[in-house]
Amino acid sequence: VQLQASGGGLAQAGGSLRLSCAASGITFRFYYMGWYRQAPGKQRALVATISPSGSTNYADSVKGRFTISRDNTKKTVSLQVNSLKPEDTAVYYCNAELEGRTLWGQGTQVTVSS
Repeated sequence: VQLQASGGGLAQAGGSLRLSCAASGITFRFYYMGWYRQAPGKQRALVATISPSGSTNYADSVKGRFTISRDNTKKTVSLQVNSLKPEDTAVYYCNAELEGRTLWGQGTQVTVSS
């Protein structure tokens, strides 16, 4: 069982990145998938989630700027991050949940310079 996140990096304020997470070892289409982030000195916080049917939920701080999507055939979940702000700097983690089982990826660093 593995969640492999990628796509982080350094971006300027106002820029964009696309984060991806590839899942293996799970029946992906049944899982609720999400992205969380943890900034230095802060707790891990929800960014966005997507249900097996494609319903989405976003933290207020990213609404209108971030878009979560999933491809059940490829077993991937992506996060398009636009209009980046310095306060978006964090390690971004992929998450999978189903019936009380929670899985985490290894995280990918996003750094936004002003």
